[in-house]
Parts: sequence; C-alpha cells; structure tokens
Amino acid sequence: RSRAAMSAAAGTPYDDACITAFNGLKTKRTLRFVTFKIDTSKVVLDVEGAAGKTYDDFIATLPENDCRYGVYDHEWTDGEGCMKSKIVFIAWSPDTAKVRTKMLYAASKDSFKNALQGVQVEMQACDFSEVDISNLESKIH
Repeated sequence: RSRAAMSAAAGTPYDDACITAFNGLKTKRTLRFVTFKIDTSKVVLDVEGAAGKTYDDFIATLPENDCRYGVYDHEWTDGEGCMKSKIVFIAWSPDTAKVRTKMLYAASKDSFKNALQGVQVEMQACDFSEVDISNLESKIH
C-alpha cells in the first residue's frame, strides 16, 4: 500500500494551526469561518474569515474544482428575538474535483471533524447549489 493510502485510511494528520483557528472561531469568536485543505500529507489551514465576514464570503473561498473542509459560525435570531449560533462543518467535494482527491477528503473527514470539538451540524456539498444559505438554514432550524 502506498503511504498516501495508509494515511487516508487512518485519517490524514492535521496541523495544530487548524485546531488553534477553530478554537478562535468557537471560543474567542474572532473568526466567522475557517477553511482547511489537505496539502501533501496533512490537513492545513487554508483561509480564515474575520468575525465581520458573511456566509457569501465563506462560499466565495470554496474552489470550483478542488475539495475543502470548512467550518462556519452561523448566527440567527429566533422567533423570540434571541440570538443563536451553531458551528457548521462543511465537507466541500465538487463533482469536478479529481476522484483521488475526493476519496482522500472522504476518508479523512470523520477523524478531522472529530478533532474539532464543538461542531454542531454537518453538511456535505458537491456543487454550489448545495451550499446555498437556505440549505444551511434548513439543516439548523
């Protein structure tokens, strides 16, 4: 077996900066979103979106032909006027990405997501229509 195949089977290791950035989003609320990519042999930080950024800003960071993991801190006001928020993990695997890349991201997703303590909702998307804000809100509400 190749080293990449064994790594994927065990869950691709991740850089500590991934957890640091996620904790900045979760506890310090200094970030609205973070994206991650698999770079050669481990998951690394890709893009950080400051607290003032929007869901559209997050979607704009997703590449058309490559996979990513993302976490987004979704805030809304409920029917009683209370502010709520949930952290959403998004596995972005567009149909146009290479098959090998999609397999690597799929094989590593659960172990990486489990390392991000505090994810409340998970979404998987293969095209931009699947990451529409209405789909996100239907998963949360």
